[in-house]
Amino acid sequence: MESPGFWDLLFGAVALMLVFEGLLPFFSPAAWRGVFERVTQMSDGQIRFLGLASMLAGLVLLLLVWS
Repeated sequence: MESPGFWDLLFGAVALMLVFEGLLPFFSPAAWRGVFERVTQMSDGQIRFLGLASMLAGLVLLLLVWS
């Protein structure tokens, strides 16, 4: 059996991300709504910082897994 290709890995990663993204609204919709309301009150700079921190954490995890 050959190893999965780039597109297989990419679609698998996106699918897994969607599963994780759906956990909080499925199990606790009230908590998800509260988080969403707090995020809408944040400044653009704060949201960008959270996005950057999330991307960097993901890259670090990828480097740890792939090395």
